[in-house]
Amino acid sequence: MTCSEPGRAARPSRSAFGALGVALAAVLLAACGSGGGAEPTPPPSVSSPAGTTPDGTTPGAEPTGPTGNLAAARVELRTVANLEQPLAIAIRPGDPALYVAEKVGRVVAVTGGAEPRTVLDLTGQVSLGSEQGLLGLAFSPDGTYLYVDFTDVNGDTRVSEFRFGDRGADASSRREVLFVHQPFSNHNGGELEFGPDGYLYIGLGDGGSGGDPDGNGQSLSTLLGKILRISPRPSEGEPYGIPSDNPFVGTMGARPEIWDLGLRNPWRFSFDRETGDLWIGDVGQVAWEEIDVEPAGSPGGLNFGWNRFEGTHPYQGGGDAAGITMPVYEYPHDGGVCSVTGGFVYRGSAIPDLVGAYVFGDYCDGRLQAFVPRDGDVSGRRMLGPRVDGLASFGQDADGELYVCALSGQLYKLVPAG
Repeated sequence: MTCSEPGRAARPSRSAFGALGVALAAVLLAACGSGGGAEPTPPPSVSSPAGTTPDGTTPGAEPTGPTGNLAAARVELRTVANLEQPLAIAIRPGDPALYVAEKVGRVVAVTGGAEPRTVLDLTGQVSLGSEQGLLGLAFSPDGTYLYVDFTDVNGDTRVSEFRFGDRGADASSRREVLFVHQPFSNHNGGELEFGPDGYLYIGLGDGGSGGDPDGNGQSLSTLLGKILRISPRPSEGEPYGIPSDNPFVGTMGARPEIWDLGLRNPWRFSFDRETGDLWIGDVGQVAWEEIDVEPAGSPGGLNFGWNRFEGTHPYQGGGDAAGITMPVYEYPHDGGVCSVTGGFVYRGSAIPDLVGAYVFGDYCDGRLQAFVPRDGDVSGRRMLGPRVDGLASFGQDADGELYVCALSGQLYKLVPAG
């Protein structure tokens, strides 16, 4: 199984982790590859690596981060829990648990050394193809609602809301927020994040197949290939509200939910909890993986280029870069890499030398790596040492410490080496 188009060179096979069996094959494409209403009230409140040294550091780059020294950072992974195909992590305000979405359709709470506890079970209601399943989750800023993003048994995207209390989700309270038909089984996106503004951001891939055959990434008439921004509570008879300052509100033929466009499959995005910057890992086609940044305070409407560009490189007759926001970082498909897994800017305290660095990885390669954001560019990229088989997602806890989901079943925490 590959993410390549017919007639194009195949990507590295994600079944290369064959020893991990179906669990890893199930996320193969997960990384590679409506409603409206009046103004709602928010919920409460490029540079390519030219080469690297043997340890993965960018030659000549200044390694010192805003408050840390990335060159000196030493980390290792500690197993927190063993789960069934964990794919996403969320935290609930005032709650010590980590909430983890399992691809098969369950949300489990992981607390200390206790046995993981199921708080929502959608098994039997989700499709389980290579890029399908329960793909994302997020809690409202006041913790009273849980939102999940999954592909239903027909392979279409659904975002659903559940009331949430100390005993878990109330299954009887389920309400559909958003439905999006998926023309193909891959590139479903699935990320859910509440931004610093209190609105819900939703990631959707371009609809699948290869090369974006329907041109969804550049079309404002579809939600596919976009990051959306909505107020998820009902508004004026509609299932959700549209913020009046969304960039395409009032634009003829454009979906007002759209925040950003030109994305192939945004496999994990996150907000820097200190600056509010939005970091996006967008999976490439057959040659380049990219990481995009949207600065805090942006009015939205950024076009990240797909399918006119793959990374900074023209694709399918592209070449006119007017209006395109190029990635802050890209890397080519060589050395066993195949699909970026977007991460977080580290803001914890346990690993001081990592503070201010963006931590990410690649699904096939599995090596954790980081670089330092600096004035719209990056510096000091280096490999951190640990490698994860089936690197599916990152997450952070209330203290800003980072966690990693391995599709083989492990939930890890990044800790200082030694």
